[in-house]
Amino acid sequence: MDKIYYENGCERIYLNISGRYAIALCNMPSIHRQPGRPFWFCAYSIFDTQTNRNKRVFRSTKTSDKKQALEICRVWHKAALKARNGKLSVDAARDVIAQGVADVFAHANTETLDNATVKSWSERWLETKSIETEKSTYERYKRVIEQFIGFIGEAKSRRDLTTLQAGDIARFRDRQARELSRSTANLGVKVLRICLGEAVRQGVLTVNPAVRVKRLKSTGESTRRAFTLPEIRRVLKACGDDTEWRGLVLFGLYLAQRLGDLSKLTWRAVGLDTGEISFSTKKTGRRIVLPLVQPLIDYLSALPASDSPNAYIFPNAATHKRTGSLSNQFREILVDAGLVEPLARGHRSTGKGRTGARQMSEISFHSLRHSAVTMLKAAGVSDFIAREIVGHESAAVSRQYTHLTTDDKRAAMQRLPDVTN
Repeated sequence: MDKIYYENGCERIYLNISGRYAIALCNMPSIHRQPGRPFWFCAYSIFDTQTNRNKRVFRSTKTSDKKQALEICRVWHKAALKARNGKLSVDAARDVIAQGVADVFAHANTETLDNATVKSWSERWLETKSIETEKSTYERYKRVIEQFIGFIGEAKSRRDLTTLQAGDIARFRDRQARELSRSTANLGVKVLRICLGEAVRQGVLTVNPAVRVKRLKSTGESTRRAFTLPEIRRVLKACGDDTEWRGLVLFGLYLAQRLGDLSKLTWRAVGLDTGEISFSTKKTGRRIVLPLVQPLIDYLSALPASDSPNAYIFPNAATHKRTGSLSNQFREILVDAGLVEPLARGHRSTGKGRTGARQMSEISFHSLRHSAVTMLKAAGVSDFIAREIVGHESAAVSRQYTHLTTDDKRAAMQRLPDVTN
């Protein structure tokens, strides 16, 4: 006699003498075992487009746990129903799988599977970064995440994080490139890689979809270049009576550091007796010790003495919360020096409106770092020493060389031309 493995009032599944299953009377899913097989099998219906009829299939759940098998079977049946109704899109399939995996995990474990929506995970990650990183870095991360959440929309941002696809990130990248710039688009990809990479590390994701999204090539965009020596002298002249900006330019060239770090320097960092300046960079946290070459010593010696070691060397610049406002001020100096064109006012002047990609200038304060490296190499300084001074030391270089002393750096920096002469 055939044995009944499942019965729910409208369906019976039989195992006959030959070991094959008999006719099912409805489309409900069920699980059962075959003699001598360790795993539970799932019986459910799929729609056959060739015959336009439901087709009963039997597949192994690959588990001997009955509760897990029931959940797996339920997920397959749910996906089959969506497919039959023409609603099984890629996103819908991901939702079904994600929820199904969570349910299987919950039945097999006392704790639930750690999961999150795109929005909730992003907020959780940003909260951690607000503690771990500098404020400027956090603000940059936050801006990218907010733009991405706005791009994918409220509905999609509330879906499970596992439903996020590489295509979503690629479309966001392309939109950013069209409306802003390629560098901004690439920054967005980079931030999302970091954010989702942490989700993989914590087991919320198994694969980082942002890793599959390539960064855009910078062809066609302005590239940063170094200032020439005559251009630096024109910039110093354009500073006029603004002592602070003159000092920032000199520090940018002879210390080859970022504007944000230089603007926050205090007198505590300066050792006029040792001829050194030491501080930690915001971006990398690296401790920098550099020699004070003569143009910097002359500049510092001419400043009014301060009673507090915590006083800023450049007090006006230090009041700016964002480096971007200082960069805009420096651009005005470049305009006065005749090195860049004034920024166009209003949208009509560009002909692109708000969606036009921003045109980047090939020179900025950051170009002083390029100038320092270029001049050092022109003076015969090795690539390694130039990297060490600027702070671009790579892991490969570190393995080949020992740490440089301040005197080594001083000998190199003294080869730079005196732009104040």
